[in-house]
Amino acid sequence: MFLGARTTQAEYFDSPHRTLAEQRQAYAWLDRVNRLTRFERPFRLWIPRLLGEANCRQLTFLDLGAGDGSLGRTLRAWAAARGWDWHFTGLDLSPIAAQLDPGGTRVTGSALAVPFADASFDVVIATTMTHHLSNEAAVVTHFREAVRTARRAVLLVDLHRNALFHSALWLLLVAMRSPAEFRADGTLSVRRGWRVAEWQRLTALAGLPPSRVWMEHCTRVLLSVVK
Repeated sequence: MFLGARTTQAEYFDSPHRTLAEQRQAYAWLDRVNRLTRFERPFRLWIPRLLGEANCRQLTFLDLGAGDGSLGRTLRAWAAARGWDWHFTGLDLSPIAAQLDPGGTRVTGSALAVPFADASFDVVIATTMTHHLSNEAAVVTHFREAVRTARRAVLLVDLHRNALFHSALWLLLVAMRSPAEFRADGTLSVRRGWRVAEWQRLTALAGLPPSRVWMEHCTRVLLSVVK
């Protein structure tokens, strides 16, 4: 079955040899795609549902694999428009990525060994980060670390591996005339993605508290934990 098995081929995006200029260009393209696909929507929708709107007026967030910080900036602006005060700390392995978010609160580090104490943040989030991990053991550790450092909730979102999404994304990137290496990485990201049953099995292995794993729009797989 096409895309039945997850690939572990490395993405060019993750190469440690990329320059600041190359990273800046890649994140600019990623920002265009993210805005077209409304990448922040699951967080706008589900965080108030998970916590209750009355409990969302002031929250601290840890964004795992924050990249250039665009998710935090987008959600902070959205929350401010509602009169809410949301503060974001971004964690990413790449020290170069931090240079693309000069106004943010940034920490260089791994989602597999988060350098914060237990329950340091109200909510721990991540978007399109988990598929960058190389194997299932790393994902289990990632899930545990996210739950460990969250005081109230966890919401992780990633790409759902399926042929329809793979084809649609390829057509979108061609229509946008994206660079060849970005287009290759985009479709490779889908092939590196996870399915609902796979995340359900890994959450069980991680021994998480009561959690929910589900798919939205045939493109995203989501994991939520409310503590």
